[in-house]
Amino acid sequence: MILLIAGLLLWTFAHYFKRLMPARRAALGDKGRGLVAAAIGVSLLLMIFGYRWADSIPVWSPPSYFTHINNLLMLCAFFLFGMSATTGRLRGKMRHPMLMAVAVWTIAHLLVNGDLASIILFGGMFAWAVGSIALINRAEAWVRPAPGDAKKDILLVVITLVSFIVVALIHFALGVSPFGG
Repeated sequence: MILLIAGLLLWTFAHYFKRLMPARRAALGDKGRGLVAAAIGVSLLLMIFGYRWADSIPVWSPPSYFTHINNLLMLCAFFLFGMSATTGRLRGKMRHPMLMAVAVWTIAHLLVNGDLASIILFGGMFAWAVGSIALINRAEAWVRPAPGDAKKDILLVVITLVSFIVVALIHFALGVSPFGG
């Protein structure tokens, strides 16, 4: 559990560094990007191994029908994540689609995982995403981008569905059924 918590803390610090200590980050110049990227990479490894190696400590037992809610929320998360890169008409409908995707992803996983490690991981990532939104909103004004071509929104839907299927297959390959059973 220590690795998991250390990973979450390092992830949060690496992402918040620019917002909370802008002068220090600026003083590092271009090499600061490499340091932050390395910290994020290490934090991911700590979270992955910390989560996988954590003892299973049940906190609550999610009902089986939450799996369906999880899958619907995951479709929404993939769509929101894609909105962060779209150049279609949906561009600019939401200020932080990638961070909102993380928040939806964490909620979806909190619904179907009732063990302590999952609550720490997904709850911590939820807190990070919400905190990031607040820090960015406080620091920067938003200029809404102009909407683009509607055909790009159709592409976004297709990419969302394909991504969802690929991630479901990865879950199956890891021995976890994302559809229950």
